[in-house]
Amino acid sequence: MCGRFTNQYTWRELHALYMLSIGFEQNEAWAPQYNIAPTTEIPVILTENGLRQAQMMRWGLVPSWAKEIGTFSTFNARNDTLRTRPMFRGAWRAQRRCIVPASSFFEWRKSDKQPFAIAMGNKGPMAFAGLWDAWSVENKTPLRSCTIITCGPNALLEPIHDRMPVILGEEDWAKWLGEEPANDAELMALLKPFDAARMTLWKVGQAVGSVRNKGAALLEPVKP
Repeated sequence: MCGRFTNQYTWRELHALYMLSIGFEQNEAWAPQYNIAPTTEIPVILTENGLRQAQMMRWGLVPSWAKEIGTFSTFNARNDTLRTRPMFRGAWRAQRRCIVPASSFFEWRKSDKQPFAIAMGNKGPMAFAGLWDAWSVENKTPLRSCTIITCGPNALLEPIHDRMPVILGEEDWAKWLGEEPANDAELMALLKPFDAARMTLWKVGQAVGSVRNKGAALLEPVKP
């Protein structure tokens, strides 16, 4: 699963790193965050009307058919059930695919609850595969929300947890966002563990367990 992550990039940096087409002006609703938890409003990348762009969305998908926002546990969608589970299949069928930008994520080792930070080996940007949906009720602004897709672990994550977020290589962004043609089988083939050799991890302190703790110090390695 992926229940906490970081996005250390400013709005302008997001546009450069993920090659966005519009909206370069600063979005006052966003500042870099180091302990993002479900229900947080986060930048999400999608392509609409031929333009790749970032929009703020709620992390935790609210399906379009829901009568109320409720307390759905939808911040993650499993790659093996997202096409059939009612919470996500509508977004999949509507081709509402997105990318959730990140700089690292946290995971807790099941055996002893030790938290780890996981990042790209070069500490560069990550692109989590996601789905989004739009929910609305009469006389209210539509709410856009998203989920991060997970898959089985790679060799690096396997000793820690049995799931990890799907991380898309830059060469697959256009296909996932619908900018290049792809059928269901080709899209599902992207939802696989990322190459462990291109990632790194390290132990961090228990402070990350509290959503009240926000600073970049959460990423500092635990001293032996």
